[in-house]
Order: sequence, then C-alpha cells, then structure tokens
Amino acid sequence: MKNILYIFLLALFVYSCGSTGGKKFPSDRLANEENDTVRIANDSLEYEIIIIEPGFNLFINSYAKPRGYYSQNYLENKNQFLVTEYNQRVQQPTVYNPNLYINQINYDPNIDYGYEVNYLLYNYFVYFSQQYNQRFSVPTRI
Repeated sequence: MKNILYIFLLALFVYSCGSTGGKKFPSDRLANEENDTVRIANDSLEYEIIIIEPGFNLFINSYAKPRGYYSQNYLENKNQFLVTEYNQRVQQPTVYNPNLYINQINYDPNIDYGYEVNYLLYNYFVYFSQQYNQRFSVPTRI
C-alpha cells in the first residue's frame, strides 16, 4: 500500500511538470492580436495615418495619457523630431533593424494634421520605443 502511494505521488509530480499543452493564456491572446489597426483619415486635407501594430490599441486605451493631456503644439514639436529621426533610421538598414524600420513616415510640419493624428503618432512612438526597446534623441514618456 505504501508503494502505491509513492507511485501515485510520483505520477502526480510528473504530470504537474508537463508542458502547458498548447493552452492559450490571456496575455498570449493580447500579444497575438491580428486586427489591431488604427486608421484616421481626413479626405478634405488628403492625409491618412494607419497604425498596424499588435498591442497598440491596448496601449492607447490603457497606458497612454488621455487625449487633451498634451497640447497640440507640444505633440507637433515632438513628432517633428521623432519622425525625422525615425526616417533617418529607415534609410540606414545596416545600422538599424530593417524589420523595425520598414517605411518612412511622410510628416510635413507645415501641415495642420489636427490633434488626433498628432496624439496617435506621438503615442505610437512611445509604444514603439517601449515595445522594441528603442531610444530616440527626443525622450518619449508615458
């Protein structure tokens, strides 16, 4: 009887040490979200911003400062420097990871894109720098 108890405890231990067996945890679902696309368009000004980044919607809704926290002027100034640095990195694929810096961002500081575009663009840079451990010369903070 004593041996059966030891065998049962050993079997229970081995079973508990097994892999997760392909179970999906909530954090995995959030990390693998496929439909995480943010699109803002204004046809009258003919501009559009599309952010396709898994986890960005969660970030913007949970961690980013609320709309109205920053002034539009503050966001425009930050974005001007961040876009310039980002575009320079896109042009240097041997220095910076070309899988991170894929396309240039067409941002003209002389165009008034409005608050929403500047807010989302700045928060994308905040998310990008945290998610991929990238540092820009202009600090990006939450």
